[in-house]
Amino acid sequence: MDIIERDIYSVISKNDGIKAKDIARTIGTERSVVNHYLYRSAFVKDLCYRDDAYMWHGLIRQKRPHEGLGDYCGYYAAVKEFLDTPYDEWFERMRGGCLSVGRNLNNTRGLFHSFSDTHRVMTGLFGDIPVDYSDWEIVFELRIRKSKYIRIYADVLVITDRYVFSLEFKMNDEIIDKDVLQAAKYNEYLEVIFGPDYEIISGLVLTLASDKYTYVPVKDTSAEIPVCSADMLFNIFNEYLGFYE
Repeated sequence: MDIIERDIYSVISKNDGIKAKDIARTIGTERSVVNHYLYRSAFVKDLCYRDDAYMWHGLIRQKRPHEGLGDYCGYYAAVKEFLDTPYDEWFERMRGGCLSVGRNLNNTRGLFHSFSDTHRVMTGLFGDIPVDYSDWEIVFELRIRKSKYIRIYADVLVITDRYVFSLEFKMNDEIIDKDVLQAAKYNEYLEVIFGPDYEIISGLVLTLASDKYTYVPVKDTSAEIPVCSADMLFNIFNEYLGFYE
């Protein structure tokens, strides 16, 4: 990850409009360096804009709730709203949101069944979490693909006060290298989107498996990610949030 790019994007996304000279002062670098990134950075080109007063703005804000994030996904809400929404209403909102972000809704491979499966797993997860999650956010089918340079896909994001859990769902019971790679693929990009105040936790959920929780190396890297069955998803959250410490 390019730390300067991340920091510039973060400063823009945390402010209600900011000029290049003020970005440079905030991150402690030369204005010429900032200008270089403002006109060359993929994140700035795709997810920021400059107004007529030469103020820079971010399309996805780095504050809670994350304003603008809902424009890039099938469904976005606070977790409490998600849990209070009847399934049929959630599904229709999901369909409409997917269409708006260009998500292919071809159902020949059981896509709608996978949506239902994911909804069931996430609803069950929050039934087990013993802390107040009323201000957490949840995203289904993140698709940052309207842009020219940045491509970020994620099945589900759960955003707490310090962590973003990025979950890839697969309707099988086997750990497959390409699925592990897919789950981890966008980690560094999500680190830029959410900024330095968040840690991104990528995980793979196998909805046809049971009693499975392990860490698996990401092929050709030194990284590893948690892989679990749906009934063990709670453990990923517990490991980082420490519910019973």
